[in-house]
Amino acid sequence: MKEAMGNAWEFCVFLAVLTATAVAGYETNCSFPAIFNFGDSNTDTGGFWAAFPAQRPPHGMTYFKKPVGRYTDGRVIVDFLAQGLGLAFLSPYLKSIGSDYRNGANFASMASTVRRPHGSLIDTGISPFSLAIQFNQFKQFKVMVDEQEQEQEQHHSYNHGNTKLPPKNIFGKALYTFYIGQNDFIFDLASLGISGVNQSLPEVVAQITKTIKDIYLLGGRTFFILNLAPIGCYPSFLAKLSHNTSDLDQFGCLKSYNNAVADYNNILKDALRQTRQDIKDANVVYVDTHSIILELFQHPTSHGLKYGTKVCCGYGGGDYNFKKELFCGDTNVLNGQTVTAEACEDPYNYVSWDGFHLTDAANKVTVQAIFSGSYFDPPFPLHNFCDINPIG
Repeated sequence: MKEAMGNAWEFCVFLAVLTATAVAGYETNCSFPAIFNFGDSNTDTGGFWAAFPAQRPPHGMTYFKKPVGRYTDGRVIVDFLAQGLGLAFLSPYLKSIGSDYRNGANFASMASTVRRPHGSLIDTGISPFSLAIQFNQFKQFKVMVDEQEQEQEQHHSYNHGNTKLPPKNIFGKALYTFYIGQNDFIFDLASLGISGVNQSLPEVVAQITKTIKDIYLLGGRTFFILNLAPIGCYPSFLAKLSHNTSDLDQFGCLKSYNNAVADYNNILKDALRQTRQDIKDANVVYVDTHSIILELFQHPTSHGLKYGTKVCCGYGGGDYNFKKELFCGDTNVLNGQTVTAEACEDPYNYVSWDGFHLTDAANKVTVQAIFSGSYFDPPFPLHNFCDINPIG
């Protein structure tokens, strides 16, 4: 533990010396001038809908006042991370118009998995943009940045502001975030059951650690890996399985699902501990978002919310306000009537937006807890790297 803290402090000093100015166009008092994010819908800022444009209201209703490619009423976790670090929201790598990559890029995509999908999006519901594809996109992005800088050096022009790409030295200073694996877990759960999931977990974790090491070889030195949320508290599963009362804990969550998630998180934590030994001059930080989100589901009122396992944007009312035939924003015929899954008027009171994803309010509480520094393993002196901005 002391060795890890010493490495973190030495690297903090190293970054502080290297980073004299922020990325052009933004002001920040942070040694991380950029974030490169890899993930699924929990941190997608519009990548999937840039590739397959079709998102409808009420997504985005709270903060952006319109759909902006995020599966929530407002901001996702990586938005709040960027705000706290004094950076602009991350543009999706796949968005061709209006993007600005001077403070990083987001490779996350809705329905993405760690492992490569076996089948098309239409057949399986799994995004083609697996972690391996997202890493390839990152490599291509880095190539383009390096080539641009070479061209500018040849022409004695260094105006990054017009190109909206970062300088090539940004990759060693950036923060790399991972929040992915939930869809591998859920799809295996549906097809293989709990026992099958437990067998597949090591393969998922191994792919994540391999990607960290691959990025390390390209210059990355600071990695935040967010663990899996307690899907046994997700209303989408509870609405289907809560009839099995023997599997419910005192908070109304599925014990078997949450136990399997805990097994995955332990495997991930152990694997990252080994990864730290393999790349000793890097910061590989396990971020326990699971504990934060579990606390929100169990005690929402303690954090300024009202409803834990009830959906804001759904249909059906009752304990969960969720029906699998009618996802948020969809219109369908049920029992001979045409009905729509509409959003509540007060999403700021809910943990769950649509049965699968958190609300803007819950994402905000989650990141505020992350910034407290209490959920890092090993301990990481983030406040020595950055003056954390208030997030509103």
